[in-house]
Amino acid sequence: MQGTRTPRKKKFSIFRKRALYRILHFLKVLGPGFVVMIADMDAGSVTTAGVSGAQWGYRLIPLQILLIPILYLVQSMTSRLGCVTKKGHGELIKEYYGAKWATFATVTLFLVVFSALITEFAGIAAAGEIFGIPKVLSVGVSFLVLLLVIFTGSYRRAEMIALIFSLIGFVFIPAAIFAHPSVHELVFKGLFASQPLLNKNYIWLIAANAGAVIMPWMIYYQQSATVDKNLCSKDVKLAETDTLIGSIATQVLMIAVIVMTGATLYKAHIVPSTARAIGMSLIPLAGTYAGALFAVGLFSSSILAAFVVSMAFTWAAGETWGYKHSLNLPFKEAKLFYFVYIALLFFSAILILIPRIPLVSIMIDVEAFNGFILPVVLGFLIALAGSKRILGNYAYSKKTIAVVGLLGLVMVVLGIMTGLPQEWLNYIHI
Repeated sequence: MQGTRTPRKKKFSIFRKRALYRILHFLKVLGPGFVVMIADMDAGSVTTAGVSGAQWGYRLIPLQILLIPILYLVQSMTSRLGCVTKKGHGELIKEYYGAKWATFATVTLFLVVFSALITEFAGIAAAGEIFGIPKVLSVGVSFLVLLLVIFTGSYRRAEMIALIFSLIGFVFIPAAIFAHPSVHELVFKGLFASQPLLNKNYIWLIAANAGAVIMPWMIYYQQSATVDKNLCSKDVKLAETDTLIGSIATQVLMIAVIVMTGATLYKAHIVPSTARAIGMSLIPLAGTYAGALFAVGLFSSSILAAFVVSMAFTWAAGETWGYKHSLNLPFKEAKLFYFVYIALLFFSAILILIPRIPLVSIMIDVEAFNGFILPVVLGFLIALAGSKRILGNYAYSKKTIAVVGLLGLVMVVLGIMTGLPQEWLNYIHI
């Protein structure tokens, strides 16, 4: 009997060891995809999801689910490029398309990044105001925290802090539970609800939700983070799994915010236009805990996005203009790299403290500007990812490239639609 049991124990032991190794290996790879995806749930996205739920209840939930594969397809390309080439997005553009194109792409990225940072600090300020914290204090402390992150001495330590903020963002889920949504309504007025596609206001919100899913800075950040983390071609599959988990998680959080406002503000016929107004409206309807959790989630997602957005340009600038650009380098060896990051945060934080700055219009303009810049970034991404000269056997098939190109075109059109005056829809006869 013992002779028959021993081999089984060995096989079981080998299986357990392999499984444990795979889990540990995945945890080692986990980070770039998950962090950038949760950062996509930034202040602008939280506001858009909140307004969607307040205006239309649960109807826009199916859209959030449909956006998951689009997010995954695009961002998985960046992780594969980073793992296989071990070069950032800006560096690849410079190497294969020349310094002028790389400079053009990086300058346009700067415009997107700087305007997005204003939105993120606006989210930080709004979260503080829900708790009664003055804007100067919340923005100032956040600025110092963001400085602390990059002076930890290594990419992995900075990423660990980013992961903590990513996980804090999941407080949107208990906040949605505190709103006491009806499961029956979630199913029949959400997942299987009729879609009012002839309503022009609804079309605009579809554009606002979908057009903000893929941001130019996401592509730059994930590829550069993959390189700074020193991932390689053997990590491609796990890096893509990291991206898939992040794609699902960020859309789950979007759904949580829609559920939160759909269960409360929609039924009370309250349609706020800012993140602060959403949080303040939740308190009397869903309770103090729901409002507080919303504020915490808004703060964590905004500060995470501020880090990711800043790093996207900081890495890209170093890749394009050829100076040292790694979080693994001390300040004295990469002064320009750290200076660019600090300057971005400082000037955007100062701007947000200007009295009566039109934050709502800035958020709308940011989404529109993304729509105009995205074709440049997506064009290079698709060209790089489909090149056998660059990726060899890891290059994407023509069919996949065509699908991503078509989906990218749709996202671009929707992003531009969001930035146009909403009155233009009156010219569409539906």
